Amino acid sequence: MRIFLHILAISPALWLMWQGWLLYDFQDNMLTANPIKYIHHYTGEWAIRFILLGLAISPLRHIMKWPHIIKYRRMIGLYGFFYVVLHLVNFVALDYYFDWAIILKEIIKRPAITFGMAAAVLLLPLALTSTKGWIRRLGKNWRRLHRVIYVIASLAMIHNFMMVKADILVPLIPLTILILLLGYRLAPKPGFSYTRA
Repeated sequence: MRIFLHILAISPALWLMWQGWLLYDFQDNMLTANPIKYIHHYTGEWAIRFILLGLAISPLRHIMKWPHIIKYRRMIGLYGFFYVVLHLVNFVALDYYFDWAIILKEIIKRPAITFGMAAAVLLLPLALTSTKGWIRRLGKNWRRLHRVIYVIASLAMIHNFMMVKADILVPLIPLTILILLLGYRLAPKPGFSYTRA
């Protein structure tokens, strides 16, 4: 089951690499007339999907009575971080060609990028402490630290919403999902705990 989930999770990145190769080889591809913009949106959308899926694990465990699904939450969260990294690499390397002065200026000047970068920075310690060793070292503090994911998800939604210039329905869908997940978490549920890793 875990191998199957790994294959599913990495498939969007592999598809993107394949499309990039087709573009490089001057073959027909799906990257549109603006490949950099397409890659930016594509990686950002998959990052948000995995973050939301990670947040949905505990509610699904409770609603569907799937106790074993919780063991996949960290893996899903790390794939969310993986797609965030791809999103950032596209921004730094393809958008601005490692021009750090311009990148810093854009982060400061453009609130949408500020929110997105804040989400990425906050996600880094969560990814670094997602090993069993760190869970043992941090103990209860690990759970406290990883509750920051709700702040990260909110910042990511703001970033996503602010980046859209026309069709606001697209970012409204993940935003609605996040609101439902937050509402479910805040609703009292006797005998149920979110504290398991």
